[in-house]
Amino acid sequence: MNNQTGFRKKSIAAAIACALSGVPLAQGQEKTALEEVVVVGIRGSLQRAMDVKRDARGVVDAISAEDIGKMPDTNLAESLQRITGVSIDRQNGEGSRVTVRGFGPDYNVVTLNGRQMPAANIEATTASASRSYDFANLAAESVSAVEIYKTGRADLSTGGIGSVINIRTARPLEQDDLVLNLSAKTTHDTSNQEGDDWTPEVSGIFSTKFADDTIGVALTGSYSERHSGFAKSETGPGWYTIQGGQGDWGSIAPDNPNFVNAPQEGDIYSVPRGIGYNFTEVQRERTNAQLTLQWAPSDNFEAIVDYTYAEQDVEQQYNAMGAWFNGVPLEGEFTEGSGSGSVVAPVIYVDGTGTDVTFNAGEWGSVNENNSVGVNLAWRPSDRLSLAFDYHNSTAENGAKDGRGTNNNIAGVQYNRAATRVNYGYDLPATSFEFIDGQEFDPAQMLTSGSSFRNSYMKHEIEQAKFDGSFEFDAGAVKSIDFGLAYLESTNRSAFANAQRDSWGGYGTAADYPDDIFVRKSMADALDQFDSADSAEMTPYYYAADFQGMIDAISAIAAANGETISPCGTVLCASDEFTTDRTAVEEQTGAYTQVNLAWEEAAMPMHLAVGLRYEDTQVNSKALVPLYDSIAWVADNEFVAQSSGTGFTELEGGYSNWLPNIDFDISLTEDLVARASLSETITRPGYQDIQGGQTIDSLLRFNGGTGARGNPDLAPFESTNFDLSVEWYYAEGSYLSVGYYKKDVDNFIGSTSVTEPVFNLAHPAQGARYEEAVAELGTDDPGAVREYMEELYGAPVMGSAAEGDPAAVFTMITPVNAETAKIDGFEVAVQHMFGESGFGGIVNFTTVDGDIAYDNFNTNKGEGVENQFALLGLSDSFNVVGFYDKNGIQARIAYNWRDDFLTGTFDGNGERNPVYTEAYGQWDLNASYDVNEDLSVFVEGINVTNETQRLYGRHENMMIGAIQTGARYNLGVRYSF
Repeated sequence: MNNQTGFRKKSIAAAIACALSGVPLAQGQEKTALEEVVVVGIRGSLQRAMDVKRDARGVVDAISAEDIGKMPDTNLAESLQRITGVSIDRQNGEGSRVTVRGFGPDYNVVTLNGRQMPAANIEATTASASRSYDFANLAAESVSAVEIYKTGRADLSTGGIGSVINIRTARPLEQDDLVLNLSAKTTHDTSNQEGDDWTPEVSGIFSTKFADDTIGVALTGSYSERHSGFAKSETGPGWYTIQGGQGDWGSIAPDNPNFVNAPQEGDIYSVPRGIGYNFTEVQRERTNAQLTLQWAPSDNFEAIVDYTYAEQDVEQQYNAMGAWFNGVPLEGEFTEGSGSGSVVAPVIYVDGTGTDVTFNAGEWGSVNENNSVGVNLAWRPSDRLSLAFDYHNSTAENGAKDGRGTNNNIAGVQYNRAATRVNYGYDLPATSFEFIDGQEFDPAQMLTSGSSFRNSYMKHEIEQAKFDGSFEFDAGAVKSIDFGLAYLESTNRSAFANAQRDSWGGYGTAADYPDDIFVRKSMADALDQFDSADSAEMTPYYYAADFQGMIDAISAIAAANGETISPCGTVLCASDEFTTDRTAVEEQTGAYTQVNLAWEEAAMPMHLAVGLRYEDTQVNSKALVPLYDSIAWVADNEFVAQSSGTGFTELEGGYSNWLPNIDFDISLTEDLVARASLSETITRPGYQDIQGGQTIDSLLRFNGGTGARGNPDLAPFESTNFDLSVEWYYAEGSYLSVGYYKKDVDNFIGSTSVTEPVFNLAHPAQGARYEEAVAELGTDDPGAVREYMEELYGAPVMGSAAEGDPAAVFTMITPVNAETAKIDGFEVAVQHMFGESGFGGIVNFTTVDGDIAYDNFNTNKGEGVENQFALLGLSDSFNVVGFYDKNGIQARIAYNWRDDFLTGTFDGNGERNPVYTEAYGQWDLNASYDVNEDLSVFVEGINVTNETQRLYGRHENMMIGAIQTGARYNLGVRYSF
């Protein structure tokens, strides 16, 4: 339905709308009331977004709601991915974080109505260091538009090398006299196995104005439930990388007759440290609300007070089956090398580790809560001068719901594995187990071993005040001068605790555990999107362990033995005594000015904006770090540092930046616009990099351990950005845009490593006692040596300096500003309306190229070898959208594709290996029908072809993760009163 509604907007309302969007008022705009024609529906949405792009200074793209409270996708991130140059990361099949022009989530700043928003992220096994904003926190129904500023501007919040993403919400005085919309829908997620098949979502928008349109009130709210899940295979412990021909842990000799295409000297290969299959269920409840009060007693003054609330309550349960490998390759096959040195990978790999198969279980809940209170005052003391003041205090807090923590794991085990065979020739590896004496999985032989209850927490608070002004000129090329002052204090606390039991050799006996807490399930049913799941090479079933049943059985054993096994005594639970606890306070003070020039009467009208922003940032960072006093030998190749308490350390740093910007555009013809931009932007280092302390990884190996220390005096990433584009607006709602961009980035954070003893911890397997045991046994088999030493010194064997054990050596990694990078690429977009037919389409693609690709042939090991640097997230992307919008029918089908990209530079157990995300494409669709002027019904489908995702290492056969989620469907109704 393409209804046209006209309304008169007050000039002061226009001024504030422009101030919040970052687009300055044109000269004289304040002197006349504005008549706007609002076209709803898909066509209207695209037209408004196109107008933002055309009228902006610099390179700006936007998405606009089809009507108030109706974004084009059910999730903001999924809407953003339709924009040229924007890609998204998905979590549990839903858009979560965005990458812009190859720069990942931490390089983009998110603002709400111009205010920088805090973000609280938690990780499974560590304290989070991320600054990225999770768009899953906000329901799309409360948003009227999103603008992406790809070039720097003096009046924008700093911190986004990739972009500044501004989320706009509706203002009541900008709407009709009364707006009341209600919608309800139900969601069916095909990935859900245990929860409800259909879950509800309701939302509502109320807006009104009175007292001669001088007072406005708007209230939006939404509540949704989603029950979903995912299943995957993963190499959780990671891959161990080896240079061909060199003896190493798990190495394979070039002449090993048991391997086809055994790795040769000069090759780089990796062997897996394990294999696993994970089956997860998720229940999410999301609540959003926003209250806006607006008062405009005159054309020269306006005040806005608003409150925004968002909460995500997430419950998660998982079961997993898998096996650790201890570097005992028996036979198999590798990919064929070139003969002159190649990266080769297993096709078939058989590991002879004789120990357990694990049946892990976990269950936990977390709550992410966001609150924002703000006030905005706009005053126009004269026709030429406008002033605005904005203040907000916003917090984001994310942590555990209860004593289960934010992630946990109890390991169920069966100790009769003899060997494991994995076929890596499939997208999802096929695994089969060989058991001692021909046995099989048997619940009567299953018990538990160790457990880990983790508690991750983050709280981020931002207090921000801005004063902005603009002075306009009546004549001459200079049309206005903008200026402003800004203050922002960001306080981020991230913390982590782990209550771990290292009873990996087994706890109790199989008789202590009821057989019925281990339930047999079909592997083929759980992983039905992968052909290998029902192949003859795959174990046909797995056992799902009952989490609460395991806790009860473990508690009974602990009570009978009089043991304290957790902070809760005989019952397993998480600890709230954080062993990692860091707080970073960043004070940012800034000032800017920008001169806006225009030559409107020239044969080819031109605009030029020249701005400069100065910003000073002071950093105070303190960290609680664990202290250690000994090392225990707990498994064949596992040593655990024993904590003796904690202590705080505090460090300071700071930096200042001059950030210029120049934006120029020229109308070559009435429909052809060329623009060029040059700017400087910054992104601040991650919280882990600027932490004020040092930590070590508690799990060590024979050759020592690893750790890290922070550096609060790091400089920010600094980018010089150049953009050049041409835009042809050849018909109503239709345009063609071609652009080139280049970013030269300094101060990327690399790392330097220092090998040194930390805490002077004696290593039990590096001294005279260990050497005597090896000589006595005539073997260095870890299991045999450990058992022998336990008989002599007790279990577990503890490192002892008094017995002559030398101090363990740690490779300590510390961040430094050491790297530069050059990124460039092209953006091409076409949006076309096929006349009055109702049909239209969008095609856009972005290329990203850089000089910082990861070298898969570099193992990051050996004397003189530096740890290599590579930028995460660089990838080409492509979108195609087709739609129909006429006669009350709206329909859209969209395909989004993203090429392979580097996701990380560590895998599994901290090995310095690349992690790539494989190219991924997804089809989404939605359709609606306007039953009458007020009532519409709609259907939406996300990932309707059930695409799967895959992550891999140095070679595509080095699977890191193969994940299936599934399609998601929504049915709904919307009514406007």
